[in-house]
Amino acid sequence: MAQDGTKENPWKLKTPPLTSEYEMYKDVKDGKDVIVCVVGTTTLLYDYRCLADLHTMLEYRGDWMELGSADEQKPAKEETVEAWGRSENNPIGGWYGLKKGLRGRFGMYIPPLMEKLELAELTHEPKNNKMRAK
Repeated sequence: MAQDGTKENPWKLKTPPLTSEYEMYKDVKDGKDVIVCVVGTTTLLYDYRCLADLHTMLEYRGDWMELGSADEQKPAKEETVEAWGRSENNPIGGWYGLKKGLRGRFGMYIPPLMEKLELAELTHEPKNNKMRAK
């Protein structure tokens, strides 16, 4: 059986409201471990260490946190996973999204992967979904 999370056998995921499907897999780009996120014809890249960093932050927080997904060009709602994923106060001091112009949507695409990897649990409501560390 092929290993999950590779280009040949990507993780098949759904957005938190369970309305759209997308795929993710681990790769290396410019010597850095990345998560490749394929949504239709759009490809986004996230720093792979975001999984461990977000899990650590959620464990420390100890409670549910709103996802707050937003495009890069739009401001993120404060105290959300999206805001943390682009904050100067996170462990990398800025964006976990790596593809200029497509660095947002951290709060939409990373949490379902963390749920799949059993690092977190998510709510699956039509809007205002939340996550917490497992």
